[in-house]
Amino acid sequence: MYLEVGRAWVFACALDWPGWCRRARGRAESLQALRDYAPRYFRAVDLPGPDGEVEVLGEIAGDATTEFGAPGTPTPWDEESSPVQELTRLARVAEACWSYFDAVAGSTSGELSRGPRGGGRSLDRIVEHVREAERMHARRLAVAVSRGAPWEEQRRALSAAWRSGAPGARWPVRYGIRRCAWHVLDHAFEIEDRSG
Repeated sequence: MYLEVGRAWVFACALDWPGWCRRARGRAESLQALRDYAPRYFRAVDLPGPDGEVEVLGEIAGDATTEFGAPGTPTPWDEESSPVQELTRLARVAEACWSYFDAVAGSTSGELSRGPRGGGRSLDRIVEHVREAERMHARRLAVAVSRGAPWEEQRRALSAAWRSGAPGARWPVRYGIRRCAWHVLDHAFEIEDRSG
């Protein structure tokens, strides 16, 4: 676990569980938000959670992306080399986030409720936003995906990069996996919350 600390937001993120990342206005609040989301997260990825309390390794400074409301900074822990088995495990967890998103988006019908000021994307726009973000994540991991490529092809290329360690990437591969998983799962939860 680590904290990404910005002026407005603090993210608590699990290094070994891609997608398990929550934000709040302060350090203690973000850790509590992460703990509160554990049952929902582990149900989404269909895995048992870790035994016992999770250790906080340290903090990193956030950036403009953090202030916008997304985790945006790779960590020193991401620079450590990871064996192929670990990259494969992380990739499988991120793929479970994809499956969860697809199931939620595919089973949602009708209009999503609007936010307090009437905002919020439609379901179709959320799905397209996630697809476009994944294409951007692919580029940061040195994966070229054409704009018209089918989504499954795009995801296969991204998953292959994760497993190979993404040589030539601008992002450390562990961070890239975590960031993609967080984004897709955050929007899956948004769809659930706005459709209920």
